[in-house]
Amino acid sequence: MLHDQKGLLEEMVRQRTDELNQTRLQVVRRLGRAAEYRDNETGYHILRMSTYSALLAQHLGWGEAACALMLNASPMHDIGRIGIPDAVLLKPGRLDANEMAVIRTHPEIGASLLAGDNSELLRMAQTFARTHREKWDGSGYPAGLAGPSIPQAGRIVAVADVFDALSSSRPYKRASKVEDAVAHVIDNSGSHFAPNVVRCFQEHLPEILAIGNEHREPHV
Repeated sequence: MLHDQKGLLEEMVRQRTDELNQTRLQVVRRLGRAAEYRDNETGYHILRMSTYSALLAQHLGWGEAACALMLNASPMHDIGRIGIPDAVLLKPGRLDANEMAVIRTHPEIGASLLAGDNSELLRMAQTFARTHREKWDGSGYPAGLAGPSIPQAGRIVAVADVFDALSSSRPYKRASKVEDAVAHVIDNSGSHFAPNVVRCFQEHLPEILAIGNEHREPHV
């Protein structure tokens, strides 16, 4: 009887843990979509970039569980845009110096929004929010991190996010040609992007492009 009771309690704990994890995952996905709606996005951007990110992580040696975290947490990278005024976020054309200073606050806003939960999912989401705008040469923001001091999660998402942003239309810009977006990533290896992530991107470019074609905007 004691053995059966212990087994029942363990199963109840497991179910409750699964429910909590699923709730966290749903919150993460919905907040990620909320950030994209601020950019008048359909959600396809976060679908593509999160899948690119998970693919790159897999080929860089991440385990299955870590890749699943990458897939599910990376959509939160731009959650801080919720705190950016529309006049700046949706401005057509180039931002001035003051507007750029405002847009550069979004990583810290996002990290702050995601603080206070010690689950692996939200800790990784916070890492993405805070570090996806850092650059390999230290010229990024908000902290000016350089090289290996940038968490690998942030280095991976930086490539996936910029590539998809360049090759997608936004309210303030037209989409670049895919070959131009690829060239931009390659040309900025060692400056903006981690060289090993760019090499991985190049080596698995056919898979990246296949993901992009599979999840194109419906009107394209």
